[in-house]
Amino acid sequence: MSERDLQDILRKLRSSPSYADASALLSKAKITLLKLHALTPQPSTPQSILLAAREVFDLGALLSIRAKDPAAFTRYVHQLTPFYDLPADRLPATRSERNKVIGLYLLLLLTQGDYAGFHTELEGLELREGNGGRVEDDKFLGYPIKLERWLMEGSYDLVWKAMASREVPSEEYGIFSEILTSQIRNEIASCSETAYPSLPISSTKNLLFLDSEGAVVSFAQSRGWLVRDGRIYFPNQSLKAGSDQEGNQKELSRLAIENTLGYARELETIV
Repeated sequence: MSERDLQDILRKLRSSPSYADASALLSKAKITLLKLHALTPQPSTPQSILLAAREVFDLGALLSIRAKDPAAFTRYVHQLTPFYDLPADRLPATRSERNKVIGLYLLLLLTQGDYAGFHTELEGLELREGNGGRVEDDKFLGYPIKLERWLMEGSYDLVWKAMASREVPSEEYGIFSEILTSQIRNEIASCSETAYPSLPISSTKNLLFLDSEGAVVSFAQSRGWLVRDGRIYFPNQSLKAGSDQEGNQKELSRLAIENTLGYARELETIV
């Protein structure tokens, strides 16, 4: 097989209508790259083949995300890393999906709760860039960075706004919304247990961005909460001691909940 074969496969990949067709083409592309000794960049690999190889893996990564296959996406990210690390004079950034793919990988780590992996990847990225400000200013990289910061601060209202608005950088990023929504819902639930002995079902519905009071009851039962007389009761609240540290944590949790409730009310008003 030759470089011409590789370019022909790439043309078909760019217009591939389905993931099944794309998967077969990606396999052919990898076999071709193997025969061209270009699965990983070599000093002797021509620049034109390096560009084609990087595009193959870029397309594979994005197609994997659209197919909701995080394991395949992660493999493509690892295959892309040595190509992304090449200097610009060896492999120009032309037609590269680098920032989109890395931003999606950061978002994947975030939805998996792998905060250590998130920060390791981010630190490596900032070192490669040589300027941390540039990283956050990029629309693809800045999005997961902001979400992670707001999650750590308990600013769930800001996370909801970012996911519900046009701030999502591309359709691939929207695929993670459902996963992240579930994660945030559980974080807010944990804060609620800390901050309040009970809450009205109507407030809990807004707080957790659930569609109905029936969904609130189902969620409450899954958490072991008590439902009685139109309120949700948090049984563990009575077991907590009243130390200063717990008092501070309770106040922070209450603030996070009030901010989120405020946004939920605003959203209901708009709707």
